[in-house]
Amino acid sequence: MTIKKILIANRGEIAVRIMRSAKEMGIVTVAVYSSADVQAQHVLTADEAYWIGEAPSSESYLKGDLIIQTALKAGAEAIHPGYGFLSENEGFAQAVREAGLIFIGPSPESIRAMGDKLRAKDTARKSGVPLVPGSKAAIHTIAEAIEASKETGFPLLIKASAGGGGKGMRVVEEESELASQMEMAMREAQSAFGDPTVFIERYVQNPKHIEIQIIGDQQGNVVHLFERDCSIQRRHQKVVEEAPSGILTPEVREAMGRDAVNLAKQCGYYSTGTVEFIVDEQLRYYFLEMNTRLQVEHPVTELITGLDLVKQQIKVAQGEVLGPEVTQVKMRGHAIEIRICAEDPNNNFSPDVGRLSRFGIPQGPGIRLDSGYVEGDEIPLFYDPLMAKLIVFAENRTSAIQRMEQAICNFDLRGVSNTLEFCKWVMQHPDFQTGWFDTHFIAKKYKPEMLEPELQPAEINALAAGLVEILDKQQRTSVQTVKPSDKQYSHWRKNRVAFR
Repeated sequence: MTIKKILIANRGEIAVRIMRSAKEMGIVTVAVYSSADVQAQHVLTADEAYWIGEAPSSESYLKGDLIIQTALKAGAEAIHPGYGFLSENEGFAQAVREAGLIFIGPSPESIRAMGDKLRAKDTARKSGVPLVPGSKAAIHTIAEAIEASKETGFPLLIKASAGGGGKGMRVVEEESELASQMEMAMREAQSAFGDPTVFIERYVQNPKHIEIQIIGDQQGNVVHLFERDCSIQRRHQKVVEEAPSGILTPEVREAMGRDAVNLAKQCGYYSTGTVEFIVDEQLRYYFLEMNTRLQVEHPVTELITGLDLVKQQIKVAQGEVLGPEVTQVKMRGHAIEIRICAEDPNNNFSPDVGRLSRFGIPQGPGIRLDSGYVEGDEIPLFYDPLMAKLIVFAENRTSAIQRMEQAICNFDLRGVSNTLEFCKWVMQHPDFQTGWFDTHFIAKKYKPEMLEPELQPAEINALAAGLVEILDKQQRTSVQTVKPSDKQYSHWRKNRVAFR
């Protein structure tokens, strides 16, 4: 069937981004919002909008039954979950289906198969995908953990079976630490996911986090859309992503893509999804997990393929077969994305809230901004601190890094602490520029004092005007005659600004 109206069960930049593609396809868009988002951009962008509860997500964006009722009330045929919230909730996907609506994403069965990490590892094993040596079943006791450690050796990694984002995850360097770390990991897993189940695997030191974007249709066709390198992370949360990786060989890329496709076919997967791998220094790769949704970092894949992944999701949901523009896609150029979050890099990336007093975005060829905010908006306390994603595209990696650095310099963002200057520091770091960095990059390389206060363009202009005024007054009063040279430099910042 042809979808004519979609409810977007999300907020912020991803809701706005989905609406953009849907509108280009002639589809009417429906927003839902909480009391904190009455004037949010996704509400103003949508054709229709419905209030669904108070600010906490548990009282609004996680109320699946109410969202489904709202979709039926609005006359929508489909629901797009975006990422986060209910996007990987198999119960919600099943309820959408039972309500006679289309879930724009994979089947509940696929979400179930890949949502539990132990079950996902079993599926990967059946598909012949390389796995990190570790426990093949859930670990419930210290004795079981000690037995599993005999196969993995030390250091090893304890991971929560039911979740992600670094919760319930512990690195254990030696056997004497195992009991205490197991107890902490299980408590955290229970608190975060309602499930204390953990498993153990060998800890791969200095790994890269590289993922393969896949897409499949409901007729059984699955292809991969190359890789993304997401190794710049803090507390297991991605900060910078790029496509393609700067270090993969064509042979490794093809092997990873082939394994990702085989895994997706094993669980009857359709729609977009991401198979994540860890890659060691010898470019040996191991299955990590599968994300059964659209990823935050999907724009870099869009730029190197020329595809609109949201439109492709909608086409698959309508029952269309993948077209040649997908099945025969070629990779071109290089793309980098940075996440602009309301966080303070000088204070352990702690979240910040407040009003965006200035939100002057960079312009120019090869620059894209996905955002759910505009100047004057308030950053609320209740949700993820992601404000925007700045993405650049260029003919090669070196040019993309240079373009991103310049775009960051031209981004005038004031009112809340943010990660712009931190991301600029990443772009300038020699390890990032070579491509040989790992998931410990921030922990090993970054210290808050490395970020110097950076003047915004408007502040630079004000200082320049003030300097001109001072020089003019000095000349008029003849207190001191100043004859400026061709270039006078302000030494108030590391990157000197020339006043002509």
